Amino acid sequence: MLNFVNWYNNEHRHSAIKFVTPAQRHRNQDTQVLAKRHAVYQQAKAKHPERWAKETRDWTPVSSVTLNPSSSEDNQRG
Repeated sequence: MLNFVNWYNNEHRHSAIKFVTPAQRHRNQDTQVLAKRHAVYQQAKAKHPERWAKETRDWTPVSSVTLNPSSSEDNQRG
């Protein structure tokens, strides 16, 4: 179990938090990681614009994450 928890927190990049690890997010490193990613994508697009039909991926940090979010309908019911 410890191996899984270590992998999940330190290696697995989560799509819900823009492909950073939970450890990076908890250490407030996600903003820096995502800014570097954005710069790399911008350089790649400038070098090879034919690869992108639109803008590059949105690398804006996610402000909040909820486990098992309920729908707005459920929230209205209380």
